[in-house]
Amino acid sequence: MQAEVAITLNGKPMVLAINPVKRLIDVLREDCGLTGVKEGCGEGECGACSVLVNGKLVNSCITAAGAVAGAEITTIEGLRTTPGYQVLSAAFAAAGAVQCGYCTPGMIMAATALLRNNPSPAETEIREAISGNLCRCTGYSMIVEAITLAAKEGEGLW
Repeated sequence: MQAEVAITLNGKPMVLAINPVKRLIDVLREDCGLTGVKEGCGEGECGACSVLVNGKLVNSCITAAGAVAGAEITTIEGLRTTPGYQVLSAAFAAAGAVQCGYCTPGMIMAATALLRNNPSPAETEIREAISGNLCRCTGYSMIVEAITLAAKEGEGLW
C-alpha cells in the first residue's frame, strides 16, 4: 500500500510515495539516501538511528513513516551545515569522544536536542539525555566531556 506522505526533511519540503507503515529509518536510508542514520538494534534501544522530529529526539527504527506526516525531520546530514554541529563536532574530536564512530550521529542528535532545551546542562543532565544512546567504545565519560565543552564553546548558539 502506497501513500503520499508530506514532510520537511532537513529543511526541504517533500512528498514521498511510501508505505506509511514502513519504518522511518528505512525511508531515510533507502528512499532518501541519508545513511548517517544508523541501525543498531532495530528495537529503539541503542539510539544509533536518532533523528529530530519537530525538534524532539526520536528513534527512527521504531517510528512508522506515516506517523511523521507533516513533520519537520532533521537528520545528522541536516545538522552538518549548522554552527551547532560545527561546535559539537569540534568538541567530540577534542575530547576524544569519537572512536569507532558508529554511535556518533545519534549522540550528536541527542546532544543537539539537549542543548536546544538546556544550553548549560549539568553532568547528570547530560548523562540522562544520552542514556538512550549506547556506545561500546568510549565508556561515556569522553562523550559527556565533549557535550560539556560544546555547551561552553557554543554559549548562546543553541
